[in-house]
Amino acid sequence: METFASHAEIRLVVDGVAHAVRVDNRTTLLDALREHLGVTAPKKGCDHGQCGSCTVLMDGRRAITCLMFAVARNGAQVVTAAGLGEGAELHAMQQAFLDQDGFQCGYCTPGQVCSAVGMLDEAEAGRPSYVTEDLGSEPELTDAEIRERMSGNLCRCAA
Repeated sequence: METFASHAEIRLVVDGVAHAVRVDNRTTLLDALREHLGVTAPKKGCDHGQCGSCTVLMDGRRAITCLMFAVARNGAQVVTAAGLGEGAELHAMQQAFLDQDGFQCGYCTPGQVCSAVGMLDEAEAGRPSYVTEDLGSEPELTDAEIRERMSGNLCRCAA
């Protein structure tokens, strides 16, 4: 009978800090961040990839961390909402959330901020969304485009 290792050591760079951590092969990236590394900006909302509270930027793209195994992301560069700014200076999106009072209860906010940053990066790179009418031109961030691109992030407190 063949046996398999149940744990693995992985390396992640989270908010600019390199980490090596030993995790059970079934550990999600979200649980590795929160429970093993103490990184609490991504939140556990639905644990089914539906609410977006756990959204981070991974290797420059938006990622839902509750649906991926940490071992599959070995070597990844992860940026959470806490790591977006430069030192004490807030990222422009974080400042915009503050200025526009976009916090609700605050639970989903880190995922919303990361998703908004990722959305702008995707649009700037010319990546279309489901509602992009002309796939041959640069996407225009209309209200419909923004709603579609942010639709994976839900506010559950309804504030």
